[in-house]
Amino acid sequence: MAQPAFLSSLRSRLRSPQPQLPALPHLRPPCRGFHVELGAREKALLEEDTALRRFKSYKNKVKYVSRSGNALTAIVLTACAYEIVTLAKSSK
Repeated sequence: MAQPAFLSSLRSRLRSPQPQLPALPHLRPPCRGFHVELGAREKALLEEDTALRRFKSYKNKVKYVSRSGNALTAIVLTACAYEIVTLAKSSK
């Protein structure tokens, strides 16, 4: 059975190990950028805005709803497990 030439060359390339490049730390790009001092515009954008102060409590409300949802889920799961156990005991 004859094989096309490109298939045999592809197989030979896949079989041969790829040369490993040495890990030279001075050739790698830095993981972190250089520290640059913020300009006046950036500092002004980071300051607290009085118009947005009333929306600050939004995160606290989300945390409260999440906690109460988690508590209700735990209560429902406990009740379901209790019902399953009592049904299993009564069927014996």
